[in-house]
Amino acid sequence: MSRRTTPLTEALHAYLLEVSLREPEVMRRLRDETATLEKGHMQISPEQGQFLGLLVEVLGAGRILEVGTFTGYSALAMALAMPEDGTLVACDTDEEWTAIARRYWEEAGVGDRIDLRIAPAAETLADLVASGEAGRFDLVFLDADKRGLDGYYERSLELVRKGGLIAVDNTLWHGRVADPSDREAATEAIRSFNRKVHVDERVSLSLVPIGDGVTLARKR
Repeated sequence: MSRRTTPLTEALHAYLLEVSLREPEVMRRLRDETATLEKGHMQISPEQGQFLGLLVEVLGAGRILEVGTFTGYSALAMALAMPEDGTLVACDTDEEWTAIARRYWEEAGVGDRIDLRIAPAAETLADLVASGEAGRFDLVFLDADKRGLDGYYERSLELVRKGGLIAVDNTLWHGRVADPSDREAATEAIRSFNRKVHVDERVSLSLVPIGDGVTLARKR
């Protein structure tokens, strides 16, 4: 037993990966290619990808919504775990990054499960609500611009079913949320979101210290 989460040293993190990571080779190659990009740091960690896949399996998620796709690693992790007839709606605005994603999705055999929408996410989410998709998603993963986070969260609460899950990335923000001298706009947006969801009675809540912090909010 432990009264607090065990800090991950480099050695302990390596051990964690050694004894728990089951990363498919196609995902490893996507992760390696993404690491060569100027903004490669935006990709989630492999253990977080595996965690998202497990959530998909636990929920039996057949309809997934992702806001912020980048090069497609998280979408690939979730699509591989979902039923063959499942659908993942992926929202992004960058054609160049998502071209990499499409290539690996097709190679992994899940390209037909992923509906990529290239448009501002706020517009895509509004369109989904307007087209009758409210309450039809099992899982939502939010990993996009942090200043838009509150709006994405509110729309996600409309779109996810009762008992469904919203997973929000970067809620520990590399520790910057706990630094009162950091007044950067994205940091403030995450702090505001964390305070809001902490008292939001519409959801059950846990902030999991995996990757850069993942907040799990289950719609009541």
